[in-house]
Parts: sequence; C-alpha cells; structure tokens
Amino acid sequence: MYGGSGVEGKRDMAMEYEAQIAVLRPSIHSRRANMMVKFQDLYEFTVEGNVDDVNVLNEVREKVRQQGKVWWALEADKGANWYLESFVPSTLLKSSLKFSTLVNAITLKKLIRKGIPPNLRPKVWFSLSGAAKKKSTVPDSYYNDLITAVEHKVTPATKQIDHDLPRTFPGHPWLDTPEGHASLRRVLVGYSFRDSDVGYCQGLNYVAALLLVVMKTEEEAFWMLAVLLENVLVSDCYTTNLSGCHVEQRVFKNLLTKKCPRIAAHLGALEFDVSLVCTEWFLCLFSKSLPSETTLRVWDVLFYEGAKVLFSVALAIFKMNEEELLVTHHVGDVINVIQRSTHYLFDPDELLTVAFEKIGFMITTNISKQRKKQEPAVMAALDQRIRRLNSLNDDEKS
Repeated sequence: MYGGSGVEGKRDMAMEYEAQIAVLRPSIHSRRANMMVKFQDLYEFTVEGNVDDVNVLNEVREKVRQQGKVWWALEADKGANWYLESFVPSTLLKSSLKFSTLVNAITLKKLIRKGIPPNLRPKVWFSLSGAAKKKSTVPDSYYNDLITAVEHKVTPATKQIDHDLPRTFPGHPWLDTPEGHASLRRVLVGYSFRDSDVGYCQGLNYVAALLLVVMKTEEEAFWMLAVLLENVLVSDCYTTNLSGCHVEQRVFKNLLTKKCPRIAAHLGALEFDVSLVCTEWFLCLFSKSLPSETTLRVWDVLFYEGAKVLFSVALAIFKMNEEELLVTHHVGDVINVIQRSTHYLFDPDELLTVAFEKIGFMITTNISKQRKKQEPAVMAALDQRIRRLNSLNDDEKS
C-alpha cells in the first residue's frame, strides 16, 4: 500500500504520517519547555497555543476522521443524499409522522451535533439550511448577473467593505490574498445590494469569509449568507440600528439569570454588561472568538436547528468558566476570563456537551416569545437614544 518493503516501507509510512501531522506539531524544544507555539488548524488559520493545545487539535483531527467514516458509511448504505430524506423541519416534529421518519430525524440530529465532516459540510449545509431551495427560486444566472450589475457602483456599504477586507482574518493563506479579498468583496457587495435594509454591517465580513473557506465557491457562500440572514437568524440583527441584536442581548441576559443565577448575580454586582462580549458572538456567530473547527461545529447545528443554538453555546461558555468568573473583581477581569477561554476552546465536544447536555435545551424553546417581549423595550431605548442625539445636534447648531 505504501510502496517498498522492510526498512524502506517503514520509512515511507513514517514520512506519510509525519506529513499528516507536521502542521500541528511543535518543535521538540517547545514541547520540553511547554512554550507557546504557532501552528495551523484544520482550516489553515494560524493559532497560538501550548503543547496541550496541539495535542487537543491532533485528537480533534482524529475525531473528525472517525466521524467522516460514519458519514461515508451512511452514504454507501443509504445513498449520497440520505440526509435529505431524514430531514424533518422542527415545525413538523410534533405532527403525526411515520415512526421510521421520526427515528431517522432524531438520528440525523444526533449525528449533526457530533459534527459534519469538513469534506461533506458544503453540500450538507447547502441542502439542510434551505440555501439550495432559496437559490432554486431565481434564475441560474442570478448571482453572476448581480455581481456584474454592481461591479463599479460605490456606496457607503462598499466603502466600509473595502476598509474591512484586509482586517478579516489577516494571515490566512487564501483569505488574506488579493484573490481572497476579491472573492469576499463580491459576496459582501452582492448581498449589500440584494438587501438594502441590511446593506453591510461589520461582523458580516467574518461570517462570509468563513463561509467562503467552507463552501469553496462564491455563489454557494453568497446563498448561505442569504439564508442565514433571511431565514436562520432573527430579523433586523444587521440593520442600521442593530435592533435585532439588541433584542438577542436582552433575551440572553434573562436566560443567564435563569440558568446561571450565581454568575448573573456576581456580574450584576460588578455592573458587567454581557453585551461587552456577547455582541461580537451574535454578530460574528462566534467566528471571531472561537477556533475555526469549534465555530463550524456550532454552525453545523445552527444551520439545522436554528438560531436558538447561539444561546445555548453562549450560556455554555459562561457556565464552563463559572468558578473563575465568581472570583473576578473588575469588569476587565471578566472580559479576560471569557476571551482567554474562547481563544483556547479547541475541543468542540467539550463546549457542545455543556451546551446541549449540562445547560439543557429546554430554556430556548420559547425564544420567539421572549424576543417579542423584549422588542418594545429595545425600540423605546433606541428611540430615546436617537432623540438624545438629535437634541445634542440641535444644541451644537444653536
């Protein structure tokens, strides 16, 4: 299989093994000293960590490989698109379904929570998220026609996009190149014209960039962004006043009080506003905070189960750091604890186990009701802010 025999065969096998893990292995000197080292993760993002982090990433890579075997075995047994037959929208789960269909749906849900293999993510995401269906409602040339039509147009959105391109995952071997910048720009500019209410909001650059890395093609990344903003996430999350994002913050704060009362009480005593860390989570969907494979494991579930997943993951991050958070004395200490934790969360299973098993999912079943309850207060606060700004402007003019 590896060619040659005896010593040569063993040498070839060893060289192949070294090639597979070299990108994650630090030098022997770093290993002995337990120094911080830089290495590339599964999606070629450069990250920094110690030897323990490297070992965790090696374990994650092996888990990904094993999970891939499970998915490929199912493809071989049930057909290439078996998951489409097992997909049951959450709105139908309570209706009278065939027992076999319900069992398959539960199996698929569990499988997705364990992770979709990287090489299958593009087609599984595109199908289960609703992106394929959304794309099918317009002519095949829609994306190319849109990009051609807006190519030389200049708007406040295009100016901001151009400003943000070089700041989006700097150092990535493809994204941080002229070709990568051009692809990301076309996706973001194209969508800014598709939905003028959203236009462009900072944070979308990170989301679209990661979608490009996973989906491989601009057109599919564009439709994934479209289904994300138009169907998966709460509306108005990325509009000018970010009202939807403000609603999510208030809902999350209430959930934190109910599910993690000790943490909420301590943070309240410190006058710590959860939006200091959560705004980025909800706008960037963790892509700027968590390691790439951990983020994409969250997105696996997000595209299948919906935006309620974001609350469970956010709560899990606080819960995992409960003991350390309870001994903080300043707002800055809280931010440091959270940011350090998310930066080194290389094991997705650790996070998702807390999110789905220890935190529990029941609290997020009535998210829509909680959103509606918070919307009037958010809109009133935003209106008051606008009036205050207008008043200040009038005072300056007079």
